[in-house]
Amino acid sequence: MPRINGKTVLVTGASAGIGGACARAFAAEGCRLILGARREERIRSLAGLLEDEFGTEVLPLALDVRDRRRVESALEGLPGTWKAVDILVNNAGLGRGLDKLHEGNPEEWDEMIDTNVKGLLYVTRALVPGMVERGEGHVINVGSVAGRETYPGGNVYCASKFAVKALTRALKMDLLGTPVRVSTVDPGLVETEFSVVRFRGDAARAKSVYEGLKPLTGEDIADAIVWVATRPPHVNITEIVVMPTAQASALLTHRDKAGD
Repeated sequence: MPRINGKTVLVTGASAGIGGACARAFAAEGCRLILGARREERIRSLAGLLEDEFGTEVLPLALDVRDRRRVESALEGLPGTWKAVDILVNNAGLGRGLDKLHEGNPEEWDEMIDTNVKGLLYVTRALVPGMVERGEGHVINVGSVAGRETYPGGNVYCASKFAVKALTRALKMDLLGTPVRVSTVDPGLVETEFSVVRFRGDAARAKSVYEGLKPLTGEDIADAIVWVATRPPHVNITEIVVMPTAQASALLTHRDKAGD
């Protein structure tokens, strides 16, 4: 396995869930980390924990990927030793509600599209030119099985993740002839804060999403992302779909009382 020790990794949405697990997994590999998230206090706390546990360098970065000007200024203003980002993990994303399209909330649509699609575009646009110039780099997008098949009430969220799949494939085409790699890791059911956010803090409703089965964890997805990042330079893992054993598609799951 090629070593990524010392590589600089930027993770968006790094304050919790898959992003937080990615931060820990890359820290364990000896990487330097730029952790971007809106919740500055949480990423500062995580940065301190990772520095203490792994002895790695961590730069916390208050970053709302929906704000293009903030993204541009934050990434252009990175300290000199941090500017050369080797691996970008576009993880920031969210879902809102399960309303039918004709009953949906346009403000929630904006939030999902601005975060899941435009935010990914802003960060990628800011960092990939440097990768091309240096002749090295890897963009890893966190997609979803919702970007491969729709489900009732998923309309705009699914559309945003279908966009991630399309952008991943298009970016790979755009970068053909350069050494820069592009990948997507598409999870199924992962128990994180995702459902709590989707249901506006309704913890009971969020918990019901995972009842009767053993879902994936953020660590499971982080493990897959690190594996993708550590393939030999001539190997580009374009797409990975990761689901719990108890899930066969976005809609089809096996559930029982034991949850295993």
